[in-house]
Amino acid sequence: MRLVVDLNKCQGYAQCAFLAPDVFAMHGEESLLYDPRPEEEQRERVARAVAACPVQAITADGLDRAGASQEASDVR
Repeated sequence: MRLVVDLNKCQGYAQCAFLAPDVFAMHGEESLLYDPRPEEEQRERVARAVAACPVQAITADGLDRAGASQEASDVR
C-alpha cells in the first residue's frame, strides 16, 4: 500500500490524524506529516482516514487489493 497526500488540497482538518495516528500527524496547525508506506496492520485505519478526508486529499494505492483477496477467500 502506498499513500499520497495532495498537500495543496489538504486543509489541515486532521481527520486522518485522529483515525490513523500511527500513519498521519499534524506538525503545527496546518502541516501534515505522513508515512507513505504504512504497515499492513494499518490498512483498516488508513481506509477510514481516506474516506473521512473532507477534501479528498489522500490517495491510497493498493488499499483495495488485500480486501478484495480477503473477500474472495471468504467466498470459497
